[in-house]
Amino acid sequence: MSQSSFEEKLAELLSIAGDIPTPQRDKILFLARKNSEHYEILQGKISGLQNSVDYLRLGVKYLIFDLEATRRENIELRKQIEQLRGPSDTPGEKTENTE
Repeated sequence: MSQSSFEEKLAELLSIAGDIPTPQRDKILFLARKNSEHYEILQGKISGLQNSVDYLRLGVKYLIFDLEATRRENIELRKQIEQLRGPSDTPGEKTENTE
């Protein structure tokens, strides 16, 4: 429910409450004010949660970017190590020592 829709319905309720006897009207007006206060608090919390979710999304995007960069660097470093070792030295293969 949007803020304007909520305010319209609350105003409609308050206008209808004018026809109700005083004890019930006071109770309805009190509840309407409380409802309005709680609605404002709820809207503030929703806004805070939305900001937190946006910040979390941004953090995850940075982490994914960093992970992809680390993977690319890892692949490049492995290629450099293989080039330094030479084609005959492969991991897991024992080199024979001929003396």
